[in-house]
Amino acid sequence: ALLLLGLYLGRQRGLSAEDGRRLVSQLVQLPELVERALAVEPQVRALAERYADAPNALYLGRGVNFPVALEGALKLKEISYIHAEGYPAAEMKHGPIALIDENMPVVCLAPKDAVYPKVVSNMQEVKARGGRIIAITSEGNGDLRHLADYQVAVPASPPLLAPVLTVIPLQLLAYHIAVLRGCDVDRPRNLAKSVTVE
Repeated sequence: ALLLLGLYLGRQRGLSAEDGRRLVSQLVQLPELVERALAVEPQVRALAERYADAPNALYLGRGVNFPVALEGALKLKEISYIHAEGYPAAEMKHGPIALIDENMPVVCLAPKDAVYPKVVSNMQEVKARGGRIIAITSEGNGDLRHLADYQVAVPASPPLLAPVLTVIPLQLLAYHIAVLRGCDVDRPRNLAKSVTVE
């Protein structure tokens, strides 16, 4: 719904009809892409078994995938009670880099997009410090095999739709870690279904 609103506003501000049709066509393909992205669940479940006892986790993203990093960290924190931080990959040197060692899983959102080379550079910095890299990338991307400890591939997609797909493995990871830790994923402790401010 928000993308359609954005398209409407874009048309009001000069987005060409052709570009608008292309975006709608891509949006129509999204359900199939989501279904394919959900197929990574067995792989993510195995990752959860590996990292269920980690005391901390770091999530890094750039551009449209920075909010995805925030969501992944928040979901892990809320339902598995593991301390997790989502951080802009470009700002990693301002704090989180000091925490990286061989016990720190670092989830890097690295789809093949315009900022991909910069994310790879961030991953190299993590690897140089012994961090354990879980890369969320695009299908068919074999570039990260030498760098990432684990690689989870989601379908390649247009940049505006990528966050819908890259968040799926993060939500599955949080879910499976929480289940392995014996947490009630339907009723996380200290969380309310609604927030009121007085």
